[in-house]
Amino acid sequence: MLLNNQEQTPLLDALVDFSGRNPAYFRIPAHRFAGGVNPRLLDAFGEGVFRCDLSEAEGLDDLHRAEGVIKQAQDLAADLWGAKRTFFLVNGTTCGNEAMVLATAHPGDKVLIPRNAHKSLLMGMIMSGADPFYVMPHFDEEWKLWGSVGTDEIRNALEREAYGCKSVFLVSPTYYGVCSDLSAISKVCHEHGALLCVDEAHGSHLYFSDKLPKGALRQGADMCAQSIHKTAGSMTQSSLLQIGSERVSQDQVTASLQMVQSTSPSYVLMASLDAARQELAQHGDEMMGRALALSDLARRQLQSIPGIQVLQRSGNNSAIFDLDPLRLVFSARELHISGYRMQRLLYEESGVSTELADEENVVCVITFGNTEKDIDRLVRGVRRISGDAVLHRESVGEDREKFSMTFPKKILTPRDAYFHKKRKIKWEDVRGRISGEMIVPYPPGIPLIYPGEMINDEVFDQIDDYKRKGISIHGPADSQLNTLQIIL
Repeated sequence: MLLNNQEQTPLLDALVDFSGRNPAYFRIPAHRFAGGVNPRLLDAFGEGVFRCDLSEAEGLDDLHRAEGVIKQAQDLAADLWGAKRTFFLVNGTTCGNEAMVLATAHPGDKVLIPRNAHKSLLMGMIMSGADPFYVMPHFDEEWKLWGSVGTDEIRNALEREAYGCKSVFLVSPTYYGVCSDLSAISKVCHEHGALLCVDEAHGSHLYFSDKLPKGALRQGADMCAQSIHKTAGSMTQSSLLQIGSERVSQDQVTASLQMVQSTSPSYVLMASLDAARQELAQHGDEMMGRALALSDLARRQLQSIPGIQVLQRSGNNSAIFDLDPLRLVFSARELHISGYRMQRLLYEESGVSTELADEENVVCVITFGNTEKDIDRLVRGVRRISGDAVLHRESVGEDREKFSMTFPKKILTPRDAYFHKKRKIKWEDVRGRISGEMIVPYPPGIPLIYPGEMINDEVFDQIDDYKRKGISIHGPADSQLNTLQIIL
């Protein structure tokens, strides 16, 4: 039962009220209620956004010491999502992930993270000095994607190599919409004295329909960071950091956010969080129902196209414990059309822009903002491409190898590796050396090497295979991977 009046938008109302007074303004920012904005930008954006682009003026509160309308807006969000406390983020979920690490791990403390973690968790470990131990998510051989992290794998790690671990970090849902069994994992974590922190960047909407997987806070997570802009309607770069239990020190989280958040937070972004929360509170179930109907329509129509497969939840698949139905994943591998080519052709021929592609799959994010016309354009585009498949034959990487399930030997913590002296050498000479950079074939985005780990023959061969296939490599300064920074 909600305790507060969710019809309110205290921060948005305060901004509108202040700008409506038309004060003589001698504060930052410089544009002065749109009076100093480039006319072309003003035509593109409209005057309203600039009139609300203010700073800590009278009555507008201070994000870093919220006591007024920002605190009211954050409290309303906490009430809606069921959190003990909520913090507005203007540096995206990236800074939320960093703050979770900083708030729960001191130098030398063990933390357990999945190998498919976002690089922001690595940045958090560099800042905190935490000592990471890794767990590998399950791999789906048919779809060639990494999915759920198993409860047994978490338990085994906490009882063995990660014994004494202070916090466990998971990604759920993944970019592909795959969810882990957070209810079971949270119990295991708490039994072993560890906090469960979840990168829920792609799951802020899961709290607004019983037809969706349960959100992290409702499954016992101690903290989660959510990109409200990704799935719940706020502006890009606006997110929430949510505390879900009394096990977390709110003071420590506040102090950590002081390190990673801007001292000039965007009131436009914060107001968009306030407004998105109000809309979800009033119409969330209806909004998700609309999105689910569109997703179901897209699935049914795509599955009717010869050669097209759509990812579904399967009870016998350990790689997919649960699946967000609003993340539409489909493949034309039977037609020998790669995900990359499908994505490119959809845009070039049908004006359909999709979120992600890999060697085999295309990912669409379906929200309450989409329409039946959007679905029709997507389906028509896929049908046209599949019908013309003979002219667009392309290998989808059937010989693609699965990542090694054995982790490289860790020589230095990420922090020690980051600050250690390094030297650039030719890629051909890196065998047996300690990497000074992260190497991430993308997709699927699983780091094969973290800074401070030894590049053994197996890892070298895997990375070299991706390099020869021309797959994008994230992490190194040399994106072509002709050279690599190694630890001296």
